[in-house]
Amino acid sequence: MTGGWVGRSTRMLLWVALMIGLSGLVFAGNPKDREIKPQINVQDSDDITSPDSKVWVLTFVCSKDPRLIKVDVPGRGQRVCWYLWYQVINYTKAPRTFVPDFELVSRVSPGKSTVHHDQILPKVQEAIRQLEDPTNSLKVKNSVTIAATPIPPSKPNAPRPVTGVAIWDDVDPEANNFQVFVAGLSNGWKETDPIPPSKKPVVRRKTLELDFKRVGDPFLQRSGDIHFLKSEWIYRGSQIELPALPIKAAAPAR
Repeated sequence: MTGGWVGRSTRMLLWVALMIGLSGLVFAGNPKDREIKPQINVQDSDDITSPDSKVWVLTFVCSKDPRLIKVDVPGRGQRVCWYLWYQVINYTKAPRTFVPDFELVSRVSPGKSTVHHDQILPKVQEAIRQLEDPTNSLKVKNSVTIAATPIPPSKPNAPRPVTGVAIWDDVDPEANNFQVFVAGLSNGWKETDPIPPSKKPVVRRKTLELDFKRVGDPFLQRSGDIHFLKSEWIYRGSQIELPALPIKAAAPAR
């Protein structure tokens, strides 16, 4: 009797351990919604945690790592396009216009990197929509249409996300590390000293950096080979002209 009971107990413990292990595998392969909330930077000109802050920051939700899709693009032929499916939530007190700038920097080797900008490709967007939102309930937007209407404010317990997609069709298949920089999520900016020989000040915008890695064969490209590493809010150099940025309040006269 004792030996039988011990045997059943051992099998039970093994079964529990197996279930825990499988549970871990499921979570590893199916990440939860990655809600990237605003964070404070030393360069912020105001306290972004204050309800009356002049600097606003939107919340970025990236529940899926960048994915690949093969589409016959008019004028370009069949292409393997990369895309990032995302949502934006506005937890500030007022509607905010999100004019996104998605820049993907791929790193093939320590001495070689390439820069790619988000593109508006209607046929690719429709193919992505059929795959990710077949009922069209989310009304996915591209980087132009999402800027047409301000993101409405949300209450803490009642988010009103707006869904968008960024698309690239020219990413180097040999890239194994890459970063996606998302500008437009904040009106925060900082002016720094010129970089010689230029005499123009450098304008840095509050930008979200998303880091990813890719594993696997470059000639057998698969979405499952792309994995999230980390996110970070930074102030990044921009080509934007100063008149397009928020105007700082003048210093009080002394």
